[in-house]
Amino acid sequence: MRIGIDCTAAVEQAAGIGRFTRELASAMLRQPHQQELVLLAPRGAPRPDWVPPEARIMWCTLPFSSRLASILWQRLRLPVSVQRFTGPLDLYHAPDYLLPPLGGCPGAVTIHDLSFLRHPELAEPRLVRYLEQRVPAAIAGANLIMADSEHTRQDIIKYFKVPNEQIAVVHGGVSDRFQPAPAAATAAVRARYGLPERMLLMVSRLEPRKNIVGLLNAYRIFRDRSKMDVPLVIAGSKGWRYQPIFDTVAQLNLTSWVHFLGHVPDEDLPALLTSATIFVYPSFYEGFGLPPLEAMACGVPVIASNTASLPEVLGNAAMTVTPTDTEGLANAIELLLNEEALRVDLGARGKAQAMRFTWEAAAEQQLTAYQRLDRS
Repeated sequence: MRIGIDCTAAVEQAAGIGRFTRELASAMLRQPHQQELVLLAPRGAPRPDWVPPEARIMWCTLPFSSRLASILWQRLRLPVSVQRFTGPLDLYHAPDYLLPPLGGCPGAVTIHDLSFLRHPELAEPRLVRYLEQRVPAAIAGANLIMADSEHTRQDIIKYFKVPNEQIAVVHGGVSDRFQPAPAAATAAVRARYGLPERMLLMVSRLEPRKNIVGLLNAYRIFRDRSKMDVPLVIAGSKGWRYQPIFDTVAQLNLTSWVHFLGHVPDEDLPALLTSATIFVYPSFYEGFGLPPLEAMACGVPVIASNTASLPEVLGNAAMTVTPTDTEGLANAIELLLNEEALRVDLGARGKAQAMRFTWEAAAEQQLTAYQRLDRS
């Protein structure tokens, strides 16, 4: 079976779908299987070091950029098959929502979440309009659909009336590098970013869906009634509609207590997570939710939302709150900071929960889904 896989997100996006695609593809390449894989990337993308030099793995680049590919295939709908660039395929997998013209070969598409339908008010309007047009076409044209979680699978069934048997759940995983970092590594990261010994941490792109404004309001409530000197640190690049986050910090007089690190490189993340006293993730909606699971793998107690896929992924190993309940979030922060035994218990349960999600298991789920399609 000759399978094409779109690696655009893997080489162009540092976090989110890029991380998911990169880790999953890399794990599939490590699996013992007989499939021939054609990894497709935009013009000029060099073969990454996670792609081994094996005969069964072909690195292929388009003669144009990813932006031009999107314009030609998705906006203008130019009927030029992807097989013109990859050669003949038995299956083509698009791991980022949208399928190109396939030229007759079966197609598989990964739908990470349907937040643009569930919470359009939290997304960039142009992106919502674009996805509302193109995602239904991708789902209708796909022979196989992958979802990051059972929650996302149910959303796909609800919104698109797709038969159960056409959807496979392929969970995300936690890389082996996410484990409690040694003291020297955490000390180095604290020094590099100017971090205190105790802190609340959130790792997230700055955008409305992540509910950072709600977290700031909860943190203000916590500070008003607690004498604990524990800053809030937020690591992540700017997404869209992020200005209200900075405005809220100023309005609540939190400038001295809230620190924005911007994008943190992957190599610093395990030590950064290990340095946290508590990891907080009050997102309104997640298709999977890698950051809190990675924090758990590092032994850090987690407070997270009780919505969407997060209960499925985090199980009983996190303290959960309703994302709109700022008072409840403030209470959870105060309780967990005051109760060391509870932090230790959640840290231990979190490590056990994170071990259930590996990229090797995800790769096995993905390859099984391909084989299921091959037999149909």
